[in-house]
Amino acid sequence: MQDDDFPIRRGGDGGGAAAAGGDGFGGRRGGGRIFGHGGLRLVLLQLIADRPRHGYELIKAIEERLQGRYSPSPGVVYPTLTLLEDTGLAVVDASGAASGAAGNRKRYAITDAGRQHLAEQREAVDALLARMDSAPASGRGDQPPPVERALHNLKFAIHARLARGTLTDEQAHAFAAILDSATQQLDRI
Repeated sequence: MQDDDFPIRRGGDGGGAAAAGGDGFGGRRGGGRIFGHGGLRLVLLQLIADRPRHGYELIKAIEERLQGRYSPSPGVVYPTLTLLEDTGLAVVDASGAASGAAGNRKRYAITDAGRQHLAEQREAVDALLARMDSAPASGRGDQPPPVERALHNLKFAIHARLARGTLTDEQAHAFAAILDSATQQLDRI
């Protein structure tokens, strides 16, 4: 199974380098993505191969590896984990379910098929991890990580809503009003 055999979900783990034959790690120059097509899937799969983890732990592991320059949003990570589970590359580890005030949390573990997929993609995985570890200390140089995260979440929310179908006139006006309001608020900062 090739990494490109997975269906791509809008707003999932991005498009780019791997789709064009690259390693799945897109640069941040000019507003590009941290992970290209399939890149986040491979990194998440490698991280759960290292040890089973909850989604939040995976988000934090990526953020730490990138020295706080980028933190994938839950809206990107959890659908990608579901995709890994749906394709048989990962499984929810029943022994790792935690309950508490936040409810049940799923801990993901790699399957034999996931290990085989990682082995087949080893060169790309190693390149992704090396690039993450050697990325410059700041993505754009002037954007704090919370701003990068918020921009990513906004783009995801916009694309996700537009992908759900055509907006009515009323919805289109409300959509534009929200964006206009955000623009005006940013101008006041």
